[in-house]
Amino acid sequence: MNLREKYNIPKNAVITIAGTVGVGKSTITNSLAEALNFRTSFEKVDLNPYLDKFYGDFSRWSFHLQIYFLAERFKEQKRIFEYGGGFIQDRSIYEDTGIFAKMHFEKGTMTKVDYENYTSLFEAMVMTPYFPHPDLLIYLEGSLDDILGRIKERGRPMEQQTPIEYWEEMHTRYENWINQFNSCPVLRLNINDYDLVNDEQSIEPIVERVGHFLKHTQSLRKTY
Repeated sequence: MNLREKYNIPKNAVITIAGTVGVGKSTITNSLAEALNFRTSFEKVDLNPYLDKFYGDFSRWSFHLQIYFLAERFKEQKRIFEYGGGFIQDRSIYEDTGIFAKMHFEKGTMTKVDYENYTSLFEAMVMTPYFPHPDLLIYLEGSLDDILGRIKERGRPMEQQTPIEYWEEMHTRYENWINQFNSCPVLRLNINDYDLVNDEQSIEPIVERVGHFLKHTQSLRKTY
C-alpha cells in the first residue's frame, strides 16, 4: 500500500504549496508528488524573461512580470483541469494577486491602471471552468531569520542583490495574507519541523497530516 492509499488521499486531489521565497516550496512539491504518485506543477523561474530585469528595476518591470506569471499559472491550471487533478502545485495563483501585484501597487511600483487591468484579468481567469480551486493549500512558514538564511544558502545572484528590506516586507505581507485567506482549506507547516533534504522519511508525517486534514475538511463540506 502506498502513502496515498494508506492515508486515504483522493487520487484527483489538487494540493498547492504556498510561502515566501526561500521556504522550500520546490523541495516539498517534489517530495509530496513522489510520495503520492502525483504530477507536479512548477513555476518556470529559469525561463522567465523578466525576472532578472525586475530585480533591477521594480517600477519598470513589475507589471510585465506579473502578467507573465499570471499567464503561465493559468496554462498550468488548464493542464491540471484536463488531467483531472492529481497534482502538487509549487506556489498558488492567489499569491500573485494577493501579495505581489498588490504590494507593487501600494508601493507605487505598479500604476493604478496596470493594477486594475491585472486584477480584472485575474478575476476573469478564476471564473472559467479551467480553474480548479485547490483541495488544500499547504502554507510553509518560518521566522524571518530562518528564511533569510535559506535565501543566502541557495545563492541565487538576483536574490543576493535584493535589499533585505524587501524580504522583510515580503515576510510580513505573507503572514497578513495567509491570516485572511479563505479560498480553500489551509494546512500550516513550520519549516523547522521537517528536513526533506537530509531525511526523506520525514515526508510521511506530512502526508499523514494532509490525509487527516482533507478527511476533516471534506466532512465539514458534507455537513453544510
